[in-house]
Amino acid sequence: MAQGADQVAVAALTGAFVPFIVRHLEDDVKSRLKRRAKRNGRSVEEEIRHILRNALREENQPPPKLGSRIAARFAKAGLTVDLPELHGQSPRSADFGK
Repeated sequence: MAQGADQVAVAALTGAFVPFIVRHLEDDVKSRLKRRAKRNGRSVEEEIRHILRNALREENQPPPKLGSRIAARFAKAGLTVDLPELHGQSPRSADFGK
């Protein structure tokens, strides 16, 4: 499969290999895709398959709720206690004891 300066060719498995061509891909996108593939130890073609698989896998799942996303983000920082739920409470300013 030939690769031109303005296209990236990808083979997708659907029972048989089917050529899938993306034309007019911006140079910046191609460069970032190559860097990402190298960083992840994959070929550009495999990186594209990985991106497509993950995009479609996430499509069928509801997005995580805000509290879950916050807890996941701070779990690596040592957050080990549950944060209190604030449903139905009025917003208030923080009290820093001054």
